[in-house]
Amino acid sequence: MALVVQKFGGTSMGSIERIKNAAARTIAAHAEGNRVVVIVSAMSGETDRLLKLARDVTSVPDAREMDALAATGEQVASALMAIAIHAQGHRARSYLGHQMRILTDSAFTKARIKAIDASRVVETLAGGEIVVVAGFQGVDEAGNITTLGRGGSDTSAVAIAAALGADVCEIFTDVDGVYTTDPNICPTARKIDRISYEEMLELASLGAKVLQIRSVEMAMKYGVPVHVRSSFSSSPGTLVTHEGDLEQVVVTGIAYDKGEARVMLVGVRDQPGVVAEIFTALAAHNVSVDMIIQNVSVDATALASAGGQGPHTDVTFTVAKNDLARVRDAIAEVGRKVGAGDVRYDEDIVKVSVVGLGMRSHAGVAAKMFRILAEHGINIQAISTSEIKVSCLVATKYTELAVRALHEGFELGGDQAATSK
Repeated sequence: MALVVQKFGGTSMGSIERIKNAAARTIAAHAEGNRVVVIVSAMSGETDRLLKLARDVTSVPDAREMDALAATGEQVASALMAIAIHAQGHRARSYLGHQMRILTDSAFTKARIKAIDASRVVETLAGGEIVVVAGFQGVDEAGNITTLGRGGSDTSAVAIAAALGADVCEIFTDVDGVYTTDPNICPTARKIDRISYEEMLELASLGAKVLQIRSVEMAMKYGVPVHVRSSFSSSPGTLVTHEGDLEQVVVTGIAYDKGEARVMLVGVRDQPGVVAEIFTALAAHNVSVDMIIQNVSVDATALASAGGQGPHTDVTFTVAKNDLARVRDAIAEVGRKVGAGDVRYDEDIVKVSVVGLGMRSHAGVAAKMFRILAEHGINIQAISTSEIKVSCLVATKYTELAVRALHEGFELGGDQAATSK
């Protein structure tokens, strides 16, 4: 008898009919002899509605109270799911994060899970009931309700699967798996049957919206098999698994992310400790930085503003657009401290990336990517790499052209699509 963890996202829970459909899928898994735990997100649009209410009261609502408010969306959804299962003739019991004791730190609105007490779930499963758990939420040491950040129900599901030693964690969503790129941009995109944790982690971090990045990190750490499936079809979906289970192809997929902004500190003093000072200040404001580039400054006007004495450098980095408005003042302040002659911002950018395990053993992927972009007249503003990905920053207007050109150039849409045999 397998232990199956299922997670239904907001779209899958978007109406009473969809909740009934999700309940039927859960009951079907239970009827096959499995022990089943279901994690649910708030109904589609509900979290946004709740957060807007708070911001209608004040532009800067208290973070603790925001979590107490936002968590109610999943409370409603979990109760409705349990009721729907009851209505279809089966037994179920719902638990909230604090009832199950999903212990987190106290970083309100983006808490991280520290431990899970699964004893109540194990006891309920032993009684033959289906367990329904409210995703996205937990409780800190002081008993405060916390939330895990947007997309946090994926993390809840994988964490609970790991705590229970589940055989599989099924993520039901509004797509039928992971694709070689966004099908809305590239009609020739193909569904990937099996993908490694590492590749999925890169794709999630680079803009693919199918899985939340922290959930993939946790699945990889604890070896939880994750099965991405559609709530609205019988498609077999995509299995996220160990690298050793796969045949390695050079490039698996193309991702893009419009959620970053570029910041350039021009004419910074080129001496030890300056770059550390810049990024220490950003870390103090809990800002994650992605691409970082440092090069000799050639802007005469900015150098004159900086004093023009000694060597100077330009420091360029990217941050999430959602963070930029919050930290503009902090960036300006650190710019003054390190002697920057100017601080420049650009939100009209997109990060386009190629990802694939095979890049570890195949040379020339970066060169091919740069050549494809050049052939289509797309200028590269910044580059970053890892063992299994290459990312380029380009102007937003080239998003669709770049994605389609790279998808075609790496032959991901035809017979050589990135699927494991």
